[in-house]
Amino acid sequence: MGINKNSSGYTFGFAIVMVVVVGSLLALAAMELKPFQDKNVKLEKMQNILSSINIVTDRDQASELFDKYVVEQVVINHFGEIVEGELAFDVNVKKQFKELRAKAKTSEEMLYPMFVCEKEGKKIYVVPMVGTGLWGPIWGFVSLESDLNTIFGANFDHKTETPGLGAEINQTSFEGQFSGDYIYKDGVVALEVFKSGGGDATDYGVDGITGGTITSKGVEEMIIRTFGVYQPYFQKSNS
Repeated sequence: MGINKNSSGYTFGFAIVMVVVVGSLLALAAMELKPFQDKNVKLEKMQNILSSINIVTDRDQASELFDKYVVEQVVINHFGEIVEGELAFDVNVKKQFKELRAKAKTSEEMLYPMFVCEKEGKKIYVVPMVGTGLWGPIWGFVSLESDLNTIFGANFDHKTETPGLGAEINQTSFEGQFSGDYIYKDGVVALEVFKSGGGDATDYGVDGITGGTITSKGVEEMIIRTFGVYQPYFQKSNS
């Protein structure tokens, strides 16, 4: 008996077989590509950390330069205490932030990484952070000079911000304003991101992005929240 290719049963059966075959091929491809994807994510993270200390590199040299400039990795808890046995690079701050917002993790359960770099004989401390812009996650790395207060450099990025507006947080015109400003004043985080054209830049503030007020304020909130956690550790280190 021949197969009736015009029947509904044949159509559904063929569709099921194709779904299984295509799904299996996609799953196999994903498994094969995952090591390359993981490597690219790792190298991009190294590039961003280096960018915050004004070292620009491509992915081919990122690992070598990371090992050259990053001399120590520190992980602290919510109370500013060093957590032993943890590697800063392995702490996924984006994942932790998602878990915090979903109430799957409390702030006291989170880990806070820091990278101690050495450049031209000076120590620079790089702090990772993550927050929320207008349309989605934003993140970045802010580096401090050895006084643990003066900003050395900054690197920010986003997932889905509006081109030409909030997306401009990853441009030098915005990031470059942070260098030389201060984080803490009289024992509290005092850095501000002003509404564009709404105030003069100060030692504790930068001009926000025109038309990107919500994302600019998202950067401010991210910095205030993150450096508020690191403050007890910095105070101990400076005492």
